[in-house]
Amino acid sequence: MGNTQEKPSGSGGGGARPYQATAGSGTRSRGGGSVEKPQTQRAPEKGVANGTQMENSPACGQEEKGRPAVDTSYLDAPAGALPPHLGRLKNEGNHLFKHGQFGDALEKYTQAIDGCAEAGIDSPEDLCILYSNRAACYLKDGNSRDCIQDCTKALELQPYSLKPLLRRAMAYESLERYRKAYVDYKTVLQIDTGVQAAHDSIHRITKLLIEQDGPEWREKLPEIPVVPLSVQQEHRQKPVSIEQAQARATRAAQEEGERKEARFTLLKQGGNDLVKKGHFEEALEKYNECLTIKPDECSVYTNRAICFLKLSRFKEAKQDCDSALQLEPGNKKAFYRRALAYKGLQDYLSASSDLQEVLQLDPNIREAEQELEVVTSLLRQSLMDSTAHTPRV
Repeated sequence: MGNTQEKPSGSGGGGARPYQATAGSGTRSRGGGSVEKPQTQRAPEKGVANGTQMENSPACGQEEKGRPAVDTSYLDAPAGALPPHLGRLKNEGNHLFKHGQFGDALEKYTQAIDGCAEAGIDSPEDLCILYSNRAACYLKDGNSRDCIQDCTKALELQPYSLKPLLRRAMAYESLERYRKAYVDYKTVLQIDTGVQAAHDSIHRITKLLIEQDGPEWREKLPEIPVVPLSVQQEHRQKPVSIEQAQARATRAAQEEGERKEARFTLLKQGGNDLVKKGHFEEALEKYNECLTIKPDECSVYTNRAICFLKLSRFKEAKQDCDSALQLEPGNKKAFYRRALAYKGLQDYLSASSDLQEVLQLDPNIREAEQELEVVTSLLRQSLMDSTAHTPRV
């Protein structure tokens, strides 16, 4: 995480150690009170460890042979308008957060915030990021109340900043303050509709609020602020990170899938209703469109086969039943309707074979038994006719 403010909360790995302000740490306690600054400690003499003289110890500042140097170049990464010493604290906090050391990261952000106050630095953007980053640490540590407090400070500095809004919403939700969480999630989605976490939480919280407040749950919500268009446009013009692009693509694909599913269900039901009314040509159109959405839906092939049978288009009915049986080899409807198609094509032997297959799958299908009797009779008659027309030698 080059900058915690630019990376969504919840991405850090590992466990966080409980945050405890200790005397001499130069950090702020959970309650916000400052403690003593760190005291200068006298460096141990060369070659001395724990008060004991060490033989062949490396001189101060030298690296042990074979041990790679630790890369600390991230400390000097750009840090907004912060002076170098505060920028290094912020970057170190980002590095610690990225590696799951949330308590240590919190201390660095606190030192940077306190340093800004001492130096009289008034940079709303940088302070907003520091408060938001520290809020992310509180959230990881399960300290939702301090998370809310820091997010609110960040939003006072930079109204409608996305990440403080999202983190505060998560903290409200964890405290079961669902109305306030709902408002913050809705505000987030005004700024960026691609935030999947906000969409998911809105659906979840809506159900909880309906259970909690009944049909008039919306009336009990706090007022949802209207995000100015200028803020929305400014957010859209910001460079999109890889994570944001992936989230938006996932959301777009999900929405497209939901639209297709709804359209498919509507078309299929419409086709079924038309079949019941005997409007087979119109039903065919519905089923054709269904198959453009879901070309591997077995039930659509068997339903469309009915239309072809009713329209005496037996060859096409057989083809649809073949497609259905490729998808579901044991589909009784497909065998039965293919038998009717064979009957229409006067292939009584194949029709008989399919009807026997149906009865083997389910001996209780009365229609199949009756149809088998008819087909058997037709087969016998066709054989007799074939024999009568065969010239004797």
